[in-house]
Amino acid sequence: MNTILENIDDTELSAVKREIKEALKNNSLTTAAFKIQEYLEEINNVELNIAVTGETGSGKSTFVNAFRGMKYNDEGAAPTGVVETTIEAKAYPHPKYPNMNVWDLPGIGTANFKPEEYLQKVEFDRFDFFIIVSSERFRANDITLAKEIQKMKKKFYFVRSKIDNDMKAEGRKEKFDQDKTLETIRQYCIKGLEDQGLGSPKVFLISSFDLGLYDFPDLEETMEKELPDHKRHVLLECTL
Repeated sequence: MNTILENIDDTELSAVKREIKEALKNNSLTTAAFKIQEYLEEINNVELNIAVTGETGSGKSTFVNAFRGMKYNDEGAAPTGVVETTIEAKAYPHPKYPNMNVWDLPGIGTANFKPEEYLQKVEFDRFDFFIIVSSERFRANDITLAKEIQKMKKKFYFVRSKIDNDMKAEGRKEKFDQDKTLETIRQYCIKGLEDQGLGSPKVFLISSFDLGLYDFPDLEETMEKELPDHKRHVLLECTL
């Protein structure tokens, strides 16, 4: 029972924790067991909402599908294409884990979604964290959005997408070294973000067509570590 108590979040579920401790103090094991079961049922209903954003053409919708273990032509997949396909925020439930919603957000910087107004228009409060996707260098719109997210005290991560394309292009060169090339791209992205005032940015290099390659496992691990306790179990279930 002590292990369960230690895992109860001290903020949102502190009342439940006090009730369980009080029941144990009074040797009321039946009440304590009931309260623990009540807590477990509540924790199993907690949703995890992940927002995926970026400029049009960055590969965010493809990333949404890959994150959910789906291909573009699977039923329920987010629409993808070479032109803008996302005109409003839409939640896509994970097919295996109903408590996880991956949101495909409209492109930053379009006529209807200026960076300064973006978070309010997409109702940022409902998201646990943001993933900002770019297929090249991170641009002014990405940086403006990141700074707005910082002001709202939300977590965000940068994903440099389509890394497989870069590896194919660089692989044609003599003396190609994949590890060095990846590190060059990573440091280029990090320096560009730092130069714009985003200290110690977290950048992950990803191919949505093969999540086992490059930095996707690191992204999962980082998200897991930084989620609040009462949300972390939802992500853990998805990575087992």
